[in-house]
Amino acid sequence: MRIGIDARMMGKGYGIGRYIEELVDGLLKLDSQNEYVLFVRPGVVERARFSGSRFSVVETSVPWYSWQEQVFFSKLINHARVDLMHFPHWNVPLLYRGRFVVTIHDLTMYHYPRPEATTLGPVTYWVKDHIHRMVVRHAVEAAQHIFVTSEFTKQDVCETLAVPEEKMTVTYQAAFERKKSMVTSTSTKPTKPYILYVGAAYPHKNIENLIRAWKIFTEKYDTEHELVLVGKNDSFWDRLVSTFDITHLPQCRYLGFVPDDELGQLYAHASVFVFPSLYEGFGLPPLEAMVSGLPVVSSDRSCLKEVLGDGAAYIDPENPEDIAHTLYQVVSDASLREELIQKGRNQARNYSWDRLVQHTLDAYMRIG
Repeated sequence: MRIGIDARMMGKGYGIGRYIEELVDGLLKLDSQNEYVLFVRPGVVERARFSGSRFSVVETSVPWYSWQEQVFFSKLINHARVDLMHFPHWNVPLLYRGRFVVTIHDLTMYHYPRPEATTLGPVTYWVKDHIHRMVVRHAVEAAQHIFVTSEFTKQDVCETLAVPEEKMTVTYQAAFERKKSMVTSTSTKPTKPYILYVGAAYPHKNIENLIRAWKIFTEKYDTEHELVLVGKNDSFWDRLVSTFDITHLPQCRYLGFVPDDELGQLYAHASVFVFPSLYEGFGLPPLEAMVSGLPVVSSDRSCLKEVLGDGAAYIDPENPEDIAHTLYQVVSDASLREELIQKGRNQARNYSWDRLVQHTLDAYMRIG
């Protein structure tokens, strides 16, 4: 069978890109039967990596979420003559009529469609949001099969988009292997014990309540710890930093983007990892913290209890006092910290990229 994979997002910089990277690496290792065509951005993939394998590479500059994607990408796929196409995100061209599977990571746009979650004006946002919803609905209706990231996401897709459960397979992801640098940059190295958050600042990530909780924490419980915030600088972080005047907030630092090797050091030396998100399809950051041996304080919403199990201390993410109190409990109780570290490591062992790849390959074969 000749299988195409839309790998334009492939890379190590963000969740979906890394998902594609792990999927491709796993298929290269596990599948010696099928042929694969990877559609990638120019210059992203070293062709020598696939020399002598069943993989071929087609470079394309067609950007995702664009009108060009809708008009030209289908023609490119058709020209490659694939028997089955895998779209690892919901952006499936409406004009594509071939057989395909799709991965749905979450339905954030349906549950948090607030205009403040974008930098666009209200009219442009409304048009873009409705087009995206149309594309998602087409993707789940026309797909031969759907991969989802958790049982929570499976139920969410079933209830929100009326997709039968039997049309979906849960393929749990796993923590990414992160190399630890021996030296941490002096610009990112905290000088005192710290609580760590790593991620975006989109509204559903709920950083506003974390900052409100931090004010309570420093005024009522503890002045020894810092709150260290890490996330790629963008308009959402800019808005948050400005609104809460984070640069002048006691015991709080926003570091912006931190490279993977330095990030490994931040994970290694933090006291606690905190994750106050209101909605996730899987929730990789706290799982990565568990692998790094960090006790995790997590929101109890969406998929997080399913994914993190008994390896985390849970909070009501809409209650800043509860967040502050739970953080203090964990940083001040050594036995609780050690218990969370051990349970977290055990929980993280339940997830494997090889298992995800095998389940994905099994579905390819059933459909093909």
